[in-house]
Amino acid sequence: MKLISWNIDSLNAALEHKSARGELTWQTLNAIAQLQPDVFAIQETKAKATGLTKKQRMKLEELFPGYYQYANSSTGRSGYAGTLMLARVEPAQVTFPTIGAPGEMDREGRIITLEYPDLYISTVYTPNSGSELKRLADRQVWDDAYRAYLLRLDSKKPVIASGDYNVAHQEIDLKNPKSNHHSAGFTDEERDKFGQLLAAGFIDTFRALHPDQSGVYTWWAQISKTAKINNSGWRIDYYLASQRLQANLQDFQVLDTGERRDHAPICVEWDL
Repeated sequence: MKLISWNIDSLNAALEHKSARGELTWQTLNAIAQLQPDVFAIQETKAKATGLTKKQRMKLEELFPGYYQYANSSTGRSGYAGTLMLARVEPAQVTFPTIGAPGEMDREGRIITLEYPDLYISTVYTPNSGSELKRLADRQVWDDAYRAYLLRLDSKKPVIASGDYNVAHQEIDLKNPKSNHHSAGFTDEERDKFGQLLAAGFIDTFRALHPDQSGVYTWWAQISKTAKINNSGWRIDYYLASQRLQANLQDFQVLDTGERRDHAPICVEWDL
């Protein structure tokens, strides 16, 4: 089983590909289609509150023929956040859960979960704590609610959960840990909550395979022209899984996006 997850930072920009950056995103999307993942999870679709347009759905169908499409769009703020999952095999059930998160977070289209006979496959776009950490307190409530949600799933059957978790867990997970100690995504509070999630019974699939490897990142600041050239990045995109699936884990890769900065897709393979 091959699974791919990517924070695309605007699905429409990719599908329209009218800008230089949009063209790079479109190229990556086509490369993913060639890999024919069993499930492709996308975060930050920035779709309208009414969901994907007919044109967007048709373009996705052209790229991923025969895939089932499931979108969870933000109804709190149109064109913000949002998630999407494409699946080759129709799931028994699809849910767009609310988890009791604070403020508008439950209305921002942040989670989709596909249920199959033997496991759940879920994706999440975790809220960013924001500039000046204005959303850090709410983010901690989110983290507790999300952990409780995954544990509820895990009590029924194993879980594979992907997404942009907006946190670099350890110093080895970003290029400049000291200067970013109090930045969103690397605060003590966010790192502790992520540690609690792993301690609750989940593995970070990349670290399970490469416990000490440094220099592997999934995000490079878009505003910095040299961030990717210098590999000055962060590893904030993950595939997590129930601990009992670790023996089935085969491979993890960060897919190459060339000159494109921002997030890179991640791919995990399983013997399932």
